[in-house]
Amino acid sequence: MTVTHTVRPYESYVYAYPHKTAYRPLAGQPGGRPELSELWAGERKDALSLYMHIPFCEVRCGFCNLFTRIGAPDELTSRYLDALDRQATAVRDALGDAEPVRFAAAAFGGGTPTFLTAGELERLCDIAEKRMGADLRSVPLSVETSPSTATADRLAVLAERGATRISIGVQSFVEAEARAAVRPQHAADVEQALGAIRDTSIPVLNIDLIYGIEGQTERTWQTSLDAALRWRPEELYLYPLYVRPLTALGRLAKNEADAAWDEQRLRLYRAGRDHLLAHGYEQVSMRMFRRADAPRADGPDDYACQTDGMIGLGCGARSYTSRLHYSFDYAVRMGEVRGIIDAYTATADFSRAEVGRYTDGDEARRRHLLQSVLQAQGMPVDDYRERFGTSPYDDFPEELARFEDRGWLDAGAPGLLRLSPEGLAYSDALGPELFSPAVRAAMAAYELK
Repeated sequence: MTVTHTVRPYESYVYAYPHKTAYRPLAGQPGGRPELSELWAGERKDALSLYMHIPFCEVRCGFCNLFTRIGAPDELTSRYLDALDRQATAVRDALGDAEPVRFAAAAFGGGTPTFLTAGELERLCDIAEKRMGADLRSVPLSVETSPSTATADRLAVLAERGATRISIGVQSFVEAEARAAVRPQHAADVEQALGAIRDTSIPVLNIDLIYGIEGQTERTWQTSLDAALRWRPEELYLYPLYVRPLTALGRLAKNEADAAWDEQRLRLYRAGRDHLLAHGYEQVSMRMFRRADAPRADGPDDYACQTDGMIGLGCGARSYTSRLHYSFDYAVRMGEVRGIIDAYTATADFSRAEVGRYTDGDEARRRHLLQSVLQAQGMPVDDYRERFGTSPYDDFPEELARFEDRGWLDAGAPGLLRLSPEGLAYSDALGPELFSPAVRAAMAAYELK
């Protein structure tokens, strides 16, 4: 068996496939910018997911390369919501009424959706309900927040409008580690925010934590884990720290190829995993842990934000049909982000897709395999065969043989393509190995901005 440590464990977090850096302007491709009504014609619309993106934060964390900007001067949030309203109207018109249109799940992400005021959150919910037709009180609704914006008035709006899950990015309960991650926050604010969330009727609390911060040890990592466990969160996400280009930490030039850092992250991952399993949590994926006795939010698991039938509203949101994934332009550098947001708020016509990537049969197979195998429960081989008419072992013989040689597959799960505990630990190495050559080439050619 190949020795696993020869493979770098932290290549890339596969939260969407194809990655947005593989998208290109559709105006320069055959057929040009397609009409949304054409894209959605013939697509199933009876169980759509709705994602609404708010690209504003009070501060930008040192590790963050998400599409977001700091602050919103000159009534920018109002203008952004105006544009979101126009986009929602255009998208709902494109969906048509020939078939029933129903939303089965919704999420507000960012950025920080609770950067908006309570009144603006009301308007955001109104756009989802009155423009898109989503019944927020009868479907799972997940909302992201931060310690400084999880205020009682905002949370009350979300609870009243049907939120079933609140996800708060704490990252570390140790103030020195938060500062090392360029995340200014105070422990008292974190505790106050968690108390405010628990005072609501929202049934599922998720807390995000990060491991691999400079100076973090197994002892301080357990301090954060135990501080989170005191709130009995229904879910916990444990994220390895990445240092990405154009971020604040990236400018500090930490060595991504540092073997000692890889070892630190792997050691802390295993310690965190074992600690949560010992405290009654079940592992859903490398990152996600769910309390075994917790009520289910009845929403999708960690990969569902990229299922077919996804409607994304906002300038950082992706939409997914069975043939095309599309969005708007993407950037990390602050000046570029501001320009894209300004262009979005000035847009009058949202009837066409702007930037995206077509997904052919091979990409659909890769995407389904990625979505499924990175989940702890694994993928029934018969389900794959029913969907595609082929076997994953025939479609991806080299990749799956390589994973088996490394000990990443669970040999004791007949009928299931499932990762071993070591395979789950190496999810961020395994996932990128399933990228197609075309997607790899497009990502490599993308110019960071």
